[in-house]
Amino acid sequence: MTAMSRRHLLLTWVIVVTAAEFLGFAVPATVGAVTAGAPARVAVPALLLAGAVEGAMLGTGQALVLWSALPGMPARRWVSVTSAAAVVAYAIGMLPSTFVGVWGDWPPVAVAAAAVPLAVALLASIGTAQWLILRRHVRRAGRWIIATAVAWTVGLAVFLAFTMPLWRPGQPRSAVIAVGLAGGLLMAMTTSGVTGWALIRLLAEPRSMASTTGSPGPGQRLRDGRTLQA
Repeated sequence: MTAMSRRHLLLTWVIVVTAAEFLGFAVPATVGAVTAGAPARVAVPALLLAGAVEGAMLGTGQALVLWSALPGMPARRWVSVTSAAAVVAYAIGMLPSTFVGVWGDWPPVAVAAAAVPLAVALLASIGTAQWLILRRHVRRAGRWIIATAVAWTVGLAVFLAFTMPLWRPGQPRSAVIAVGLAGGLLMAMTTSGVTGWALIRLLAEPRSMASTTGSPGPGQRLRDGRTLQA
């Protein structure tokens, strides 16, 4: 892949994936504002469904770009696993508020001991699900899990840094949604930039022999260094 093609792919990824994630995030941002104060039996299923929509939109945007860079990549499966992983991430993210009555009296050490693995699972959920597909097309695909975890860590930090000072008690619902959407756009730009950079690095690696095309063909080099002859 030439330097020009890498720049083109990165730019395309950032534009398409930012738009897809922003449009997807608009759904849970709106649902969250509408269901604020609603009972958990209403808010939780609604947000999980909204999270599935966001994951599907994100996966679709990513798949549109990956299809040109990785021919044979199963786009529908990529979308489905991304959507499912987003539901898992939302479920983990809602655990603290949903079960505050359970852990509210725990000592700080116990809270931290439970929070750390949950945070790791949340941040790694999408990357791990996508790694199951990506590992068949690129080498060292495990780096994608780390890259996506870093991307969401930074992206969520940007989102909170922007929205928390602007959200006020008693604000009109429209203002809450508008602030959330603006923060969501910044988050989408951040995460797509980090994952785009990681994708370029992965594609620079030699293709893995574990691909959907099956066994290596004539002239391809095997793992032990031998070359398969016709």
